[in-house]
Amino acid sequence: MPRAPHLAVLLTAALAASPLASAQQDGLPEGITREQMWYAPTAEDWAKPVQIQWQRTWEDALAVAQETGKPILVCVNMDGEIASEHYAGVRYRDPEIGKLYEPYICVIASVYRHNPSDYDEAGHRIECPRFHGVTCGEHITMEPIVYERFLDGTRVAPRHIMVELDGSETYDVFYAWDTDSVFRAIREGIENRDRQPNPPRGDRSLLDKVASRDAADREEVEAAYLAGDPELKQALLQAALESPEAEQSGLVRLALYDLDENLNKMARLSLAQSNSTQSIDLILEALRGVMPEDERAQLVAALQRLGQQDVRARTLANVQQGLGGDTAAVDAGSWNAALQGAEYPPPPSAEEIEAKLDAVEDSVAEEPADPQAQLEVAVAALEFAVAPSTAARLARNPATAERFSRAYYQDALDAALEAERLGAEDWQLDAVVAICSFRLGDTATAHARAEAAAAALPPGDVSWNGMAVLDIFADGRRRAIADAVRAKRDWPAQWMSDLHATYSILAQHPLGNVVQVMTHHDFLVALGAERQAGRALQNGLDRYPESWDLHQRFRDRMLRLRGVEAMETAYARWLEQEDAPKTLRWYAGYASIAAAEAWRKSNRPEPALAAYDRALAHYEAMIAADEATRANSLTYMAMALAGRARLKMEAQDLEGAFADLTRSFELSPSTAAVLDGLNLSAYVTSVTLRARLLEAGKDALAVKLLEAVNALPEEARQRPAYDTPGAPSSDASRFGGGPGGRRGGR
Repeated sequence: MPRAPHLAVLLTAALAASPLASAQQDGLPEGITREQMWYAPTAEDWAKPVQIQWQRTWEDALAVAQETGKPILVCVNMDGEIASEHYAGVRYRDPEIGKLYEPYICVIASVYRHNPSDYDEAGHRIECPRFHGVTCGEHITMEPIVYERFLDGTRVAPRHIMVELDGSETYDVFYAWDTDSVFRAIREGIENRDRQPNPPRGDRSLLDKVASRDAADREEVEAAYLAGDPELKQALLQAALESPEAEQSGLVRLALYDLDENLNKMARLSLAQSNSTQSIDLILEALRGVMPEDERAQLVAALQRLGQQDVRARTLANVQQGLGGDTAAVDAGSWNAALQGAEYPPPPSAEEIEAKLDAVEDSVAEEPADPQAQLEVAVAALEFAVAPSTAARLARNPATAERFSRAYYQDALDAALEAERLGAEDWQLDAVVAICSFRLGDTATAHARAEAAAAALPPGDVSWNGMAVLDIFADGRRRAIADAVRAKRDWPAQWMSDLHATYSILAQHPLGNVVQVMTHHDFLVALGAERQAGRALQNGLDRYPESWDLHQRFRDRMLRLRGVEAMETAYARWLEQEDAPKTLRWYAGYASIAAAEAWRKSNRPEPALAAYDRALAHYEAMIAADEATRANSLTYMAMALAGRARLKMEAQDLEGAFADLTRSFELSPSTAAVLDGLNLSAYVTSVTLRARLLEAGKDALAVKLLEAVNALPEEARQRPAYDTPGAPSSDASRFGGGPGGRRGGR
């Protein structure tokens, strides 16, 4: 059907005042929109292989550059940004562009994760679906390295930087308004180079290639290991042992997860002998497995040795020792046994608290030299200071709340110090001093007194003061470890034992709270103690099943360690339980959205669409079960519909994309500008979809889409902050970029 001229005229007129208009706002050639200049990749484009060989690490790139005499080309990319999407999905997959990059040793830097994990359960690499050749962890690790060396304090993408063997920059192209200028810089950088690359290397045996750091050689060696018999595998591992400078972590990882115990031993031996800090994470993985105690000790010793040059390795060694010991200042076993079935008595009323305080004050007035009476005043004064009724009273006058609150804590502290002067000795005294000092900002005193109180605290104590003392004690240990790590100082492994044991007690304490669970979990993850962190998180979810923060950590953990399908399966099984919390359906819906986004990042549109469908079904069921959740559920339904629309658009189902996107706008107009896990919003998708509709001659739908967009609140019709361009680099202008430059992209 021929395009309707009157619709095109209407659309052009509407665009004149529309936020979608962008003809020359970015210095583009007249009549060319951003969507035409940097057209979005289709699903078919994303399915094509990347044509560029990326090196896995910066150290690898340096070594291969020196060996080959080739310069390094640093490529920087960003999810969601229109030109970066075009490079990643179209240009890097073009065989002709691949040839253009061949004279360089290439590295890719991007802070965005596209696969939940870098390795599967058998130790196989899971390559990034966006860039191929590298894992997501490798291109994420690359970003701060190139940022520090070459980005001049400005994170801009896409960006291409040629780096010579001496570390100097030949060009740095960014904010170019055309791909021609970028590719011209890449081509002329080689053509105008004084130095020629070294002669090609001659034929080498497979075992010789074990000593190479080149990504292509690493791939060949690892593929040979996977296909080889036990003799070849042992030979490859022996070659890796003899060439430690090659840092064959990929090969060693495969052996570590091999079903052959002899190969496992060789892998652990390689790690135990490693002098490279790149082995740290793999040593940590190895320590999670089952092995003879002497081999475990060797791996911990390797971390200690590496700790002489790397503070993280030293920290991890202490963590392993601390978690494996029973030297904690508090007896977690006795506490957990005593807390089984423990209950906290109902809190006293405001009247009861004030009556108690009056009574003990009268008592100390009669016996001013009685240390026990003075201590009872301190305890009662603290109970008054922390009481919810006191907080409610103070909240009536915010102007004086802070001053009076501090005065209440100071009164309790003064009473405790007076009791101490009179000779009182009791864990309650240290507890009052610790809690009041903490609330008054004297953390040094608080931590010291909490340590003394925690050591004397009777196992099973269910008082608020007891819980608070344990919390402050754990906080002190956590801060001490963190301070020591930052200052690169040694610290005793018992600190880790203390922290882990204390948070484990708080997880069972009737007055414990979800913040303590999160703090415990996050600190364990930061210190590489994944197994213990998982146990702490599961215990927390059992106790606080409606916590958003714990569910977020659960989703992240499942994605990172077990994969997308396992995450949704976990929620599905949880929903089948008779005692499943009422809000679990909502969290299952969000997990399905997270799963869909993970599939999209892996360029798996079909399972992504199915996950979005499940998310919508969960939220519809949630609304039916609890009308109070309607507004919140509609927000996430809008997000799911926008994500599904993006997938349909990439699959050329433009009508389906239009239907989902406009439905998303109807359900939650203000959500249109919210970025999803791929750094895209419904509004951003509408811009690209409109261009696709016009290209396909579907002007009527384009008009309707524009009307729907213009009906959104103004704040929902904003381009993301990252999509606000700046001035082109001098090299971009030198090679033809900037206003008036040639067409093609930037």
